[in-house]
Amino acid sequence: MTVLPDDGLSLAAEFPDANLEQWHGLVAGVLRKSGKEVSGAAAEDALSTALEDGLRTRPLYTAHDTAPDPGLPGFAPFVRGARAEGNTAGGWDVRQRHAVADNTAVLTDLENGVTSLWLVAGEGGIPVASLGQVLDGVYLDLAPVVLDAGGAFASAAAELLRLYDERGIDAEAARGNLGADPLGHEARTGEASDFAPVVPLARRCAEEYPGLRALTVDALPYHEAGGSAAQELGASIATGVAYLRGLTEAGLGVEQACAQLEFRYAATADQFLTIAKLRAARRLWSRVAEVCGAPGAGAQAQHAVVSPVMMTRRDPWVNMLRATIATLAAGVGGAEAVTVLPFDHALGLPDAFARRIARNTSTILVEESHLSRVIDPAGGSWYVERLTDELAEAAWRFFRTIERDGGQAAVLRSGRIRTDLATTWAQRSKKLSTRREPITGVSEFPHLDEKPVERAPAPEPRTGGLPRVRRDEAYEELRARSDAHLAATGSRPRVHLTALGPAAAHTARLTFAANLFQAGGIEPVTGGTFEESGATEACLCSSDALYEEQADDVVQTLRSAGARHVFLAGRPGPYEGVDSYVFAGCDAVAVLSATLDRMGVS
Repeated sequence: MTVLPDDGLSLAAEFPDANLEQWHGLVAGVLRKSGKEVSGAAAEDALSTALEDGLRTRPLYTAHDTAPDPGLPGFAPFVRGARAEGNTAGGWDVRQRHAVADNTAVLTDLENGVTSLWLVAGEGGIPVASLGQVLDGVYLDLAPVVLDAGGAFASAAAELLRLYDERGIDAEAARGNLGADPLGHEARTGEASDFAPVVPLARRCAEEYPGLRALTVDALPYHEAGGSAAQELGASIATGVAYLRGLTEAGLGVEQACAQLEFRYAATADQFLTIAKLRAARRLWSRVAEVCGAPGAGAQAQHAVVSPVMMTRRDPWVNMLRATIATLAAGVGGAEAVTVLPFDHALGLPDAFARRIARNTSTILVEESHLSRVIDPAGGSWYVERLTDELAEAAWRFFRTIERDGGQAAVLRSGRIRTDLATTWAQRSKKLSTRREPITGVSEFPHLDEKPVERAPAPEPRTGGLPRVRRDEAYEELRARSDAHLAATGSRPRVHLTALGPAAAHTARLTFAANLFQAGGIEPVTGGTFEESGATEACLCSSDALYEEQADDVVQTLRSAGARHVFLAGRPGPYEGVDSYVFAGCDAVAVLSATLDRMGVS
């Protein structure tokens, strides 16, 4: 129904209202031209995209796609924000991660836009005894400090509190998080930690340091092990519930216990899923607080971190784009603190340039794009509201299965959570292998001649628990084999792309094949004859019509010239002598790995 404006003039008054059935008919007509005979709702389903956790993104959302009332910012269920003012006052907290004792880097960050510090201490990070040196010259009453010390959280917290006392910082002015996270440490290392030392820290923060939190609920271990968004959320809520139980059993009130928790989530380049995930997380935690009898205490404090899983080692410059989208999504999703990982994070210790780009990413989005000036800008979008609701429901189901099996500690120790995450990662790995989920600069548009970006090695992360996966790992292994071959022989393995017919006939598939082979470190040779290329394998590239006319004869010619294996770029067909086919949706990793094996590239 057309709603008339106040002045009574409707520019669309002479046009009939469109309805969903008409749209379905138009979509079906377009799909029919591509060979798909569908009608009605099936036409819409044909354009839908399957996500993890059984969710689907549809091509069209309308007012009929209802979702629960998200409420108002600062009020339960806190979907639209944990605070009524959102991040409008000064933008989100720009929190930079530091894992080595580098006081110069810390001060440079704080002098150029960073507003809080995330310090990895203890094993795989800054020695606890060096915290004072790292924080030398830092105004601890102005710059919040968040610790991440794993099993050494008690000693790291004691050292930070000692520094507050030594430097005369008023307890009311101290801000940050002492970083106790026993279950997160167990997820990282497989080592069970006692919860008892957490209680006095939480009680001291609650009674003496109102701006300090004692615990972090870190969901990154589950994300980095290959978990889906719902699994990440479900595991975090289960961890938070476990900490609530421990604190309340020790005598803290529910409100006090909730105030001691900060939740850490991954932000990915899937911007709408990240926005929905952060909104859903707040709704879920609000529900937990409500059930515990403290609905007003359910405002979840969130720290979003650019996903390490999506950071690539090849063509790392593209990571700047990924990080920018993830940061935008984290800010729009309502995270109070955002950490932008430097683009060279996967390569080792970031250099000064990478750290500058990382902190400036938030600065530009806040100060120039003014993203923080609107509270929950995605709110009201039928798509985002529906995705938030569906993701929250899926995460709650996963959380309930964890509780059914004894809680977060139990599923970590039984191996159930590891199995669940591995199953999800195996399914995603198939999408990566077939390039249904493309990785720019790695599986799509790779650049074999790029100059490697080298960095000093970073401290070894804590290991022994859940695995750490990367999207590029399968292709990275292939490229490493090619690099070793280049170092040993002076040249990369090669394949000759044999183009048939004019450019109009072969360019599309020749470009496709070149991209595919380069993703595995195989150099495509497009000029000259097969004999001149120095290759042992060839790939025919052209149109289906020319394949029917010439493929059989050209394959015989290539065999006579010494080709040991002949590919054809296109769907399998009745062509004699063709050994294998490469096409959109084929298992690129399997094809490339087998090709390197045949070429003797170990």
